Amino acid sequence: MVQSRIFARNRALGYVSNHIPLVTRYILKRKEHLVITCVGRAFHTYGCKHFTLLSVSGLHPDNITCLATDTFHVYTASANNVYAWRRGTDLKHTYKGHEHPVHLLLPFGAHLLSVDESSNLKVWDIKEETQLLELYFNNVTFRITTIMHPNTYMNKILLGSEQGQLQLWNIKSMKMIHIFKGWDSAVTALEQAPAVDVAAVGLKNGRIILHNLKYDESIFDLVQDWGSVVSISFRTDGQPIMATSSPCGRIVLWNLEQRKVENQMTQAHNKAITGLKYIPNEPLLLSSSADNSLKLWIFDSSDGAGRLLRIREGHADPPTLVRFYGSDGNYLLTAGGDSSLRLFSTVTEILNKNLGKASFNRKSSKRRSRLVEDPLQMPPIVDFSTEMTREKEWCNVAARHFNMAVVSTWSTHLQKMGELKLTPKRFQGKRNVTATSLCITKCGNFVVIGYSTGHVDKFNIQSGIHRASYGGEEGAHEGTVKGVMVDDLMQTLMTAGEDRLVKFWDFKPKQDVTTTRTILKMENSIEWIRYHNESSLIAISLDNCTIVLLDMDTKNIVRCFEHEAPVTDACFNPDSRWLITASTDGTIRTWDIPSSHMIDIFEVPETCMSLSFSPTGEFLATAHRGNRGIFLWSNRMLFSYISLKAVSKDSMIPEIELPGVFVEIEKSDDNDDVVAAEPDYVSPDQLDASLITMSAVAQSRWQNLLDIDIIKQRNKPKQAPKVPETAPFFLPTIPSLDMRFDFSHLKINEKAEKQGANSVLQNVTSLSKSLKSVAATDDFSIVVERLKTMSASAIDFEIQSLSFDEISSESLLLQFMKTICFMMERQVDFELSQAYLAVFLKWHGTTLTEKDTLRDYLRVIQEVQKKNWHILRDKLFYNISVVQNLKKM
Repeated sequence: MVQSRIFARNRALGYVSNHIPLVTRYILKRKEHLVITCVGRAFHTYGCKHFTLLSVSGLHPDNITCLATDTFHVYTASANNVYAWRRGTDLKHTYKGHEHPVHLLLPFGAHLLSVDESSNLKVWDIKEETQLLELYFNNVTFRITTIMHPNTYMNKILLGSEQGQLQLWNIKSMKMIHIFKGWDSAVTALEQAPAVDVAAVGLKNGRIILHNLKYDESIFDLVQDWGSVVSISFRTDGQPIMATSSPCGRIVLWNLEQRKVENQMTQAHNKAITGLKYIPNEPLLLSSSADNSLKLWIFDSSDGAGRLLRIREGHADPPTLVRFYGSDGNYLLTAGGDSSLRLFSTVTEILNKNLGKASFNRKSSKRRSRLVEDPLQMPPIVDFSTEMTREKEWCNVAARHFNMAVVSTWSTHLQKMGELKLTPKRFQGKRNVTATSLCITKCGNFVVIGYSTGHVDKFNIQSGIHRASYGGEEGAHEGTVKGVMVDDLMQTLMTAGEDRLVKFWDFKPKQDVTTTRTILKMENSIEWIRYHNESSLIAISLDNCTIVLLDMDTKNIVRCFEHEAPVTDACFNPDSRWLITASTDGTIRTWDIPSSHMIDIFEVPETCMSLSFSPTGEFLATAHRGNRGIFLWSNRMLFSYISLKAVSKDSMIPEIELPGVFVEIEKSDDNDDVVAAEPDYVSPDQLDASLITMSAVAQSRWQNLLDIDIIKQRNKPKQAPKVPETAPFFLPTIPSLDMRFDFSHLKINEKAEKQGANSVLQNVTSLSKSLKSVAATDDFSIVVERLKTMSASAIDFEIQSLSFDEISSESLLLQFMKTICFMMERQVDFELSQAYLAVFLKWHGTTLTEKDTLRDYLRVIQEVQKKNWHILRDKLFYNISVVQNLKKM
């Protein structure tokens, strides 16, 4: 599988809902209603109590086209197939057979009804996954748009059409019961009313009809003035209220007894409200919208108006800028086309924060209520600069807006927009001036702003007072200022302009005189700059699709990287060894700065507009054109070996899909040369022949060998063990200390041969057998490995039993001495050889002095041991001398 060398798909943030209506289900064990929303190829499951994200489903082959639920399953339709999920994550059933995409689903007892875009209706057995029935409709005469099961109508379903007619069918007998003529408008919503035989019919022209199905009579009708009826829901806690939604984001509450509008919530959502659902027997209303939000309203006021109780939302329009906020990499600060600033948590979505929307008058906007459209909303944010030094004291974010000279201030600590709007007096009231670049200083006190007129001004972000103007009234550059930055020591200000000049200024002017210290001229016009706070490197993008790296200390260009298309954004990794760039051709490239080579490249479906590298080096965050989510990519360097060879220009560029809404675990490929499998390191038995190596055996197996008798005596029980009582059994037993069965009544075969006992009693232990087996080869590795597996008591017993057999005792003792000598000559397992030798001398010291052969071989062991001790002593003395010398320094 072709993939990126460095980055692996992780997950997407900021997705809540889309144009697919929400569905709900009640879980008896949790005693909670769950809300399911669609986010493209997957669906989210939220709990109503706290709006926490409980689960994320697996990815579907295509985008989800509709949702439905029952007591046991969540049903989804993707392309021509229907899927049934348990617990929101486990795929249980798949239903295949449609020739066109499915757009309607209805669970019906043990069956499931599905309708595709050709109005082909199929009935499925849920458990068996088999098709039971099929109905064909002609889109020209009856195109199915809605489906409903009327309460108490056994085996019957009600179908709504684009032509305006309704049809009542008996699914069991495959017969049409009745045709409702309709109201000359497409049916867009069908909902069962709390009253039996009554259904609410929403039409495309905005009419809502309360129709009696039994008598085919309309009880009354209502008219919605804000477009077609998208969804309908009835309140079931004793209040005669019906809620309807419109494509313009309004929710209308109707009083069914008085047949009039009870209340309405204008701008409940920024876009069309696709789903409305009252929680049964509670004054709670759920609403979802295509503006990427899910809201829970509570009706606890006397006027019947809804109050926003909980909300889960993301950017309504695609984000334009994304930057990691803080030093721990847990938050992402993003700006979207909806004029809002948001903080997304990379840990859990519960910690997501909304800083609000930019407004010319925040207090006036706050008094208007969030349900009313704000005419004072500012244009979208196109760039911002942040600093954490003073975040708890005053505003720490400065943002510039599309085609505006005013720079707004924000506080991440207070999670709101600041009161100050920064703009010089010379530009107040002028509409042809735009703020084009900005930078907050490291101290958090000042913000430097560059303008389209070439001026560069410095403001105090706490008070908003204008502090300096670099270049005077004439401006710092001829043309637009493309970038400004201040070094960490606040000594130098760098500005880059459309005039191809890069200028360095004294940040603090002397006697209000601002003059340039150094001027550099680029070969092409400058588009933007990016800088790294902890280093002196500055990335400058030129209009010829080239990025140059400028060293701020030496004022020289040190690297140059070329692209085939205009570059949209760039960022450094934490140690400034990599430069990651994105261009309009859909590629994301990684450049190794020391070697000046491109080490990674991959292509994404949509152009990356902004990217940022985590301060911890864990994630790369990207924002893409047309996508409302923020996408995280994992850095493979943190958990695997990566081959960072230069990528050839002729190499094939891998095409990678954007990360999904859940963390993906990529399958490893044995033939993949991107992530090389690094072999596990196996330490050799001996690093160097001149060293003494200890063993890895636990100390409890050898340290107490000499004191094993004392330990046994200490652990000896004070009272003798009691004889266990005879367990009841159906076989008779003989009374004795050991339990024996009475076989006296059994007849013994007299012809059976009597097996006599061996006349020679042999006491051969496992260690003795091992010593005898290696007598011919003198390779005692097997003996040593067997000793390592024994406990201290077992080792003591095995060494003591070497002299039990009088015939072979001398040969066994000699073999064991050769084993000790074998361990000493290899210079490994030093402490084991010493412990085994001590126990051996303890038990067989007298025997060694009586046997000439054993006494002579003991001198061989003495020489080898003396040699090992000299090596160990020299190393210890050397280390002690070095340590003493370091202490005196």
